Amino acid sequence: MAQKKQQRSTSPPRRAQLQIDQLDREILELINRRAVLENQLDPGDNIGRQLTSEIEKLAALVQLNTGPLKAGSVRAVFREILSGSHAVGQVTRVAFLGPEYTFSHLAALESFGQSADLVPVGTIASVFEEVERDQVEFGIVPIENSTDGRVTDALECLARSPLKICANIQLRIRHCLLGSGPRKGVTRVYSKPQALSQCRHWLSKHLPEAQLIGVASTAEAARKAVRQAQSAAIASRQAGVNHALTVLAANIEDNPDNVTRFAIIGRDSGPKTGRDKTALVFEISHQPGALADALGIFKRQKLNMTWIESFPMTGQRGRYQFFVEFQGHASELRARRALAALEKKSLRLTVLGSYAQTRPIG
Repeated sequence: MAQKKQQRSTSPPRRAQLQIDQLDREILELINRRAVLENQLDPGDNIGRQLTSEIEKLAALVQLNTGPLKAGSVRAVFREILSGSHAVGQVTRVAFLGPEYTFSHLAALESFGQSADLVPVGTIASVFEEVERDQVEFGIVPIENSTDGRVTDALECLARSPLKICANIQLRIRHCLLGSGPRKGVTRVYSKPQALSQCRHWLSKHLPEAQLIGVASTAEAARKAVRQAQSAAIASRQAGVNHALTVLAANIEDNPDNVTRFAIIGRDSGPKTGRDKTALVFEISHQPGALADALGIFKRQKLNMTWIESFPMTGQRGRYQFFVEFQGHASELRARRALAALEKKSLRLTVLGSYAQTRPIG
C-alpha cells in the first residue's frame, strides 16, 4: 500500500524534474572532465591554429544539431564550454573596439566566449597596439560591412602592422530601435553614423521628423537614450538589455543580409584548412597597365579574387595601395607562385594572413 502511495505521489512533472536534476549533474561532471582533457593537449606554437580549430568545431557541432535546441543556442553553449576549458589553464586576453555591447564586443564574445578576458579600447589602432605590445594575445577589428563597404582604418592598420589575420568572423548585424518611452514620442535618434546609414530607409519611413545624431558607438547611443527623454538609440538587442531599454522596433536594418566581417589578428597566420582565403596589400608603379598586369597574375594561377580595394597611402599624395583577398592559402603552390610574381611587379607587397572561410552567424 505504501509503495502505491509513493508511486502516486511521484507525478510526471516531478519525475521529469528528477531526471533533469540528474542530467544536470552528469553534464557538470562531463564538462569538467572535458576541461581536464583539453588542458592535457599540446596547443603547439601557433595559437591561431587552436582558434581556427575551435571555429571549425563550433560549425560542425551546429551542423550535427537535430533540435529542439536552435542552432544559435547550441553554438552559445559550446562556445562557453570551450571558453571555460581554456580558462582552466590560461585566460585568453583579447582587445576589441569598445565599449561593451557594441557589435565588436558581440563579435569578440562569439569568437572567444565569456571566460576570455575581453579588453575594450578606444580606436582600431589601439587594438593593434595592444597585440603588438603583447598586452593581449588577439585583437578583433571590423574590416568590411555588406552595406557600407570597407573599414578604412582597419585596412590601413593591417597594411602597416607586422600582425597577421589568423581568423575571421562574419556577424549578422541586427539593429534595434531602443528607448524607454513610446516610439511615437521619439524626437531624437542616436547611433554610430554607420548604423544610422544602415537604417536610413526605415527611419525616413517610420520616424521622418526625428533628428538623427551620430555618436562614437552604438553603446554610447544606448546610454544617451537612457538619460534623455524622447530619445532612442539604434543598437543591438543586448545593449538594450544591458541598459534596461525597451525594444521599440526590431531588425530595422534596410538590408536583411546586413553582415559585418571582423578580422581576428595575432602573431601568426591561420593554418591551412582546405577552404581558406588569403589577404594582401601591395603598391605598384604609377604606369598605364601596371594594375592590369598585377591582377592578371591571379588569373594565370587560377586564383579567384573575392575582394579588391584601392585606397590612398596616408601622408603620401598620389600614391595608392591595393588590398586583395583571394581563395586559397598562402602556403599552397599556386598562391606561392602568384605572390612571387606579384612581388616582382610591386614596389611593396605584404601578405596580411591566411584564414579559414566562415559563414555568417546570427
